[in-house]
Amino acid sequence: MNIPLGIGLFILTLLLIELGYFGFRAIRNPDKEVIRRRLSTLSPSGGGEGVIDLSRRRILSEVPWLNRVLSSLRWMNKVQSLLEKSGLRYPAGLFLLLSIFLPVSGFLVSSLIISEYLVRLVVAILLGLLPFSYVYYKKKKRMQKFHSQLPDALDLIARSLRAGHAFSGGLKMVADEMGDPIGYEFGKTLNEINLGVGVPEALKNLSKRVDCVDLNFFVISIILQRETGGNLAEILGNIAYLIRERFKLYGRVRVLAAEGKFSAIILVILPFFVAFVIYLLNPEYIKALVTDPIGHILIAIALILMVLGVFTISRMIKIKV
Repeated sequence: MNIPLGIGLFILTLLLIELGYFGFRAIRNPDKEVIRRRLSTLSPSGGGEGVIDLSRRRILSEVPWLNRVLSSLRWMNKVQSLLEKSGLRYPAGLFLLLSIFLPVSGFLVSSLIISEYLVRLVVAILLGLLPFSYVYYKKKKRMQKFHSQLPDALDLIARSLRAGHAFSGGLKMVADEMGDPIGYEFGKTLNEINLGVGVPEALKNLSKRVDCVDLNFFVISIILQRETGGNLAEILGNIAYLIRERFKLYGRVRVLAAEGKFSAIILVILPFFVAFVIYLLNPEYIKALVTDPIGHILIAIALILMVLGVFTISRMIKIKV
């Protein structure tokens, strides 16, 4: 066994031990229930969920020494914020370990099968991007769901205001009657207000936790109304109507842009499909492209041009509403 492979196996074993330890701590933590009961006494409602979430933000890993190391890194706050927006209830240390474990294991396994160093490196990079690609995917889906729930939530708050309830009562109705993510996020905002945070500051924290442009209209309108006065129920109703109209316009834009998206998909799939058909009909003809050094250059140029083409099409069909 050569030295690099031995070092890689050592790192892989160490990461496996750390991941196993983290998984055991996450599944069975004897101190978790005690901390939950103590924090529940700090919440006016007795639930304490918002307080627990605020304390969890500072925990980047269940492993003590890894948490101290990650806490010293400034950019880990951005990673933890990304995880919160995605709705994943796991510390950032887990995804960081996975981002190290997957490429190392992928490189070692592929080195036993593939002799090309460049191919092994590509496999390692792709595996390393998987954890945070999953986080970005979850974040996008969660923000889209939040955006779709926002008009109904604003209408619910407006109806509660017309019925004579306070603004915090409207937030509580949204937190109790609507599901995740909007119910969860509004519940955290309500808990912050109950714990003494000012309404403008709590709403600004909400806008920081959620990437939604329309939510900023809601936050700004609440802050301005508290300073200048006005019919808040009517303002929220108008914002909900405006958001729904933007949904309709965005739906029309998506229909018009569907042809460009379909063209991009066809242009990406077609070269690989043609190469596969040629390989079935005449394997020797296509092998020259893979084995010859000039063929490697041509493949690299083709992939670069393909990426540029997809990027150009995506920019052409992307219309901001």
